[in-house]
Amino acid sequence: MPYSHPVRPSSGAWALAVVWASLSLFSCGLATPFTIGFAAFWMRSIWQVIGAVIYSFLTGSFALAVFAYGSYEDIPEPLYGLVSLALIISWFGGAIHSGILVPAMARARSNTYAQPPPYQPAVPQFHHPNQHRRPGPYQRPDLHQRTTAPDHRPPPQPRPQPQPQPHPDLRQHPTSPTQHRSPGEPEWIGHYRVLQSVGRGGQGAVYLAMAPNGVRVAVKVLHDLVDETARTRFAREVEAARRVATFSTARVLDVSITGQQAYIVSEYVEGPSLERLVRQHGPRDEDSLTRLALSTAGALAAIHKAGIVHRDFKPSNVLIGPDGPRVIDFGIARALDQVTMTSGRMVGTPPYMSPEQLSGEAVGPASDVFSWAVTMVFAATGRPAFGEDSVPAVFHRVLTVHPDLSPLPPTLRQVVGNCLSKRPDERPSASDVMLAIVH
Repeated sequence: MPYSHPVRPSSGAWALAVVWASLSLFSCGLATPFTIGFAAFWMRSIWQVIGAVIYSFLTGSFALAVFAYGSYEDIPEPLYGLVSLALIISWFGGAIHSGILVPAMARARSNTYAQPPPYQPAVPQFHHPNQHRRPGPYQRPDLHQRTTAPDHRPPPQPRPQPQPQPHPDLRQHPTSPTQHRSPGEPEWIGHYRVLQSVGRGGQGAVYLAMAPNGVRVAVKVLHDLVDETARTRFAREVEAARRVATFSTARVLDVSITGQQAYIVSEYVEGPSLERLVRQHGPRDEDSLTRLALSTAGALAAIHKAGIVHRDFKPSNVLIGPDGPRVIDFGIARALDQVTMTSGRMVGTPPYMSPEQLSGEAVGPASDVFSWAVTMVFAATGRPAFGEDSVPAVFHRVLTVHPDLSPLPPTLRQVVGNCLSKRPDERPSASDVMLAIVH
């Protein structure tokens, strides 16, 4: 079955983007903070937020000076020159800034897909029971193989040999979905039938989908892989992620980098994220917190053993399944690292980023250990260790403040404190964290 492709931005989307960009020019720069602020919301870009704050300061300074002196001509030097410069930067700088962002604004949030042709089931081939086929080598199960119903009509022979029946797979689900998609969501992503949207984030949109063999899977469509270099890097990272032990992680099943849209398919874990669980039901008790810490530290140890750094470990990337916590989205952040930096987005989630991530230093397994410790504080208290208010305030605390760990149980307080060291070389490894918890 052919892959689905995203629809290009319409002429209306381009026209709206051009009108949006012209507001700064025709308003003499006074609308620039609002246009760039809308771009920050629409593109989910922290850098556009910073730009909107700068333009707000410039236009605010000009407006305050005019209001204080009653007239623009009455402003004395050198204040006259400073506010004039602020207005010029907000006017022409905002117009140029908006013009550069026009293509990105037109393409942002374009997630409509062309539907593939309807599925035509393959015609099953029947074999005479007396015909013997040579056994072939064992082949791994393939999610792309469509299942067909066997023919139960009796053969013409009076005494046919009984055929062994396969054991039922409890993970299999009927191919007719019970969920309903929202308007505007794709019906197909590649050859995976979309059942419903699970969520959206800075990297892409996640859907619950049905594989051709009837297994429910999670499909993450990635927004930023637009060139071959980025797609090749992504495929290499995901291939490494498939080698990670799956005892506390969601298994990676498939990946596609062909066509205009890239996506990754992983095992569907039926259960809420740690973030949602804590928000709805409150902090975890001591026993639950210890089990959570041990299983997630083990997952990180397996990820690091495969040569991967998660780079975005946080409560929303820990799913609480029926068989325990599962870590997801490992191996994706590094593949998107260069792409997201060139598009002005941040790799990571500010309240859970390590000091080396904020300062632009080399990021290794110790960064994941730091993020793990912040996540454990969230699970124990309902809030991140360094707060979640403004981005500059969070950055300052991550770099300079040692958080209060008294809400943690004594068995975890010391190891979490060691993991929150500002220096990466002073933090324990994920394997050492596991040993410290059980001893």
